[in-house]
Amino acid sequence: MAINFITILFFLPLLAINVNAQGPMTYDITKYGAKSGGDISQALLDAWKEACNSTSPSTIVIPRGTWSLSQVKLLGPNKAPIELQVQGTLQANPNPGQLPDKQGEWITINYVNYFTLSGGGVFDGQGQQAWKQNDCHKNRNCAKLPMNLSFNFINNSIIHDVTTKDSKNFHVNCISSHNVTFRRFTISAPGDSPNTDGHGISVGSLGGYASEKDVQGIYVKNCTFIGTQNGVRVKTWPSAPATLTVSDLHFEDLIMDNVSSPIIIDQEYCPHNLCKKDRPSSIKISNVSIKNVRGTTNSAEAVTFICSGLKPCENVEVGDIDLTYTGIKVLSPPNAPMSNPNLSASRIHQCVPLLPICLISFLHINFI
Repeated sequence: MAINFITILFFLPLLAINVNAQGPMTYDITKYGAKSGGDISQALLDAWKEACNSTSPSTIVIPRGTWSLSQVKLLGPNKAPIELQVQGTLQANPNPGQLPDKQGEWITINYVNYFTLSGGGVFDGQGQQAWKQNDCHKNRNCAKLPMNLSFNFINNSIIHDVTTKDSKNFHVNCISSHNVTFRRFTISAPGDSPNTDGHGISVGSLGGYASEKDVQGIYVKNCTFIGTQNGVRVKTWPSAPATLTVSDLHFEDLIMDNVSSPIIIDQEYCPHNLCKKDRPSSIKISNVSIKNVRGTTNSAEAVTFICSGLKPCENVEVGDIDLTYTGIKVLSPPNAPMSNPNLSASRIHQCVPLLPICLISFLHINFI
């Protein structure tokens, strides 16, 4: 199962980097003691520190081959544009108990500006052993498992032409960052990997912490989802302390291949009943567009909107949705609230927005 991210944009203007005439400095990790069969964490960290201190653009190279990496946290600030070029395959220790910092992620990159991750390489989390230990669906105090890639406080950056595979937990996060692009970014994991492969592209979950900040300006374009549980999703916790806003989210030109839930806004997100629903979500979602989504779904509910009763969704536009239902036909739910009276009743079961209805306009929806 895989998600092939052709382009994911978290920015408005295009990147504009003013690079001086001098060519980039190259830092090959083999020059810092990296050897095949050994842990390259220290060599990568040493090369990174030297590159960050360079006043000229720099490229850190992890050559072709298979390399073991126990864990690394790469911190800025950097003095000039910096690129991490992963040409080979990085492999994590399959045993999560061997992670040096058990509260950390596998690879963390923080506080950088004009950063590029590239090279065509693979980040292999080797998560099979960890998946068997994952009991978070029933245990609130479950052991933390690391995600493959964690980006925090990065700006004006591009992540492209790399693959994250078999993460022990989430594949990637991007927090408190601005003007970041993911392009030709591939995620791969088997369907039975818990909490890794099936999420699709999710904004959230949001609202769990009072200190969370507003989310604005996310663009997801030209992506393909293959056999995932979800396609694109916005999710917020009910009965949560945060009161932030989520706005200007745009999902366009997406292909769904046998996806269970292609389009979701869920403001009652409460996995495994590990939260309370006595109060609606205090998060406002507005100015969302979902356009040109095509392919197949194995769910009768291809488009689902569950918005907050306290702060209903506003200005959500859904258009040009063409999804073929490949599952067993079901009867449409009675009195399903729809804002488009021209959508025939026989097809309502394919699109089930739930109360409160939230100013949704359905344009050219064609469920086959």
